[in-house]
Amino acid sequence: MILGIETSCDETAASVVSGGRRILSNIISSQVELHARYGGVVPEIASRHHLSLINSIIDDALIEAGAGFKDLQAIAVSHGPGLVGALLVGVSTAKALAYALRLPLIAVNHLEAHLYANYLSGAPLTYPAVVLIVSGGHTELLLLTKPGQITSLGRTRDDAAGEAFDKVARVLELGYPGGPLIDKLACEGNPAAIDFPRSWMGEEHRFDFSFSGLKTAVVNHLYHARRRNDDIHIPDLVASFQEALVEVLVEKTVAASLAYRARSVLVAGGVAANSHLRSRLQERLTAATPGTALHIPPLELCTDNAAMIAAAAYPLYQESRFAPLNLNAYPGLSFHLASR
Repeated sequence: MILGIETSCDETAASVVSGGRRILSNIISSQVELHARYGGVVPEIASRHHLSLINSIIDDALIEAGAGFKDLQAIAVSHGPGLVGALLVGVSTAKALAYALRLPLIAVNHLEAHLYANYLSGAPLTYPAVVLIVSGGHTELLLLTKPGQITSLGRTRDDAAGEAFDKVARVLELGYPGGPLIDKLACEGNPAAIDFPRSWMGEEHRFDFSFSGLKTAVVNHLYHARRRNDDIHIPDLVASFQEALVEVLVEKTVAASLAYRARSVLVAGGVAANSHLRSRLQERLTAATPGTALHIPPLELCTDNAAMIAAAAYPLYQESRFAPLNLNAYPGLSFHLASR
């Protein structure tokens, strides 16, 4: 039984997971309402809120799991990437617990943990697998040849997908977070109403992503429409934006699946909750590679949570790959550092 702790951004979370697969508890306290008025996460507010909640969240996780500290075999914590102040709250708490309880401390890469959310769904995974990590700060394509063996195929060169959703929502004054709001509003619009650009980036960067041009195209379209006093049908606009973004995500993922003869495709991260992405990817994979299984976590495991931290820690525990008690937070940690 591993206690996972997650405070990388604006969710304070703790979870107890048994055997790397069975969730005994998964407590999440979101700060969305706190940051909504600012149109995005304010790091100082996030850190202070984590600090005020972390102990009670851990208590709740243990109570829900029907466990005590004496039942734990390890303490796991996300140590990056993320907001440095927010990460430090979780890292400091985990180090204190590990020291006081004389338990192993396990440092987990937050990005890699999103991948492990798929292991918690119970579905059998086959390899090689292509993994699409798509969230507010990261968009990456990975090749997973077996658990723990990760190769980076491509990554975002500027704005990540979730970041593009939030920025477009901010320009349109829809609110925060932008992804769920645009997803819902797009259902009322015509995705072919506006032909926004798709960035394919050429053969050399065929699996890389770039969404800053798409975001700029939306801003320019809105600016010129307002100058001409045109009626702006917001559902059509966001549906067309979402279509352009999702098409790039889907086509690059399918191309990677074909190139590496993947037996399964895994999707993880907050944007994995997007209904259009989920349905389009299933359609394209079924048409292009009928034998490839698609795995997407349930909605509650797409966004940041501590169950994925504990799940990602399990193979590290088995290999006795423990962190020292001088563990620090690494806000810029990437998959390239975590690959092994």
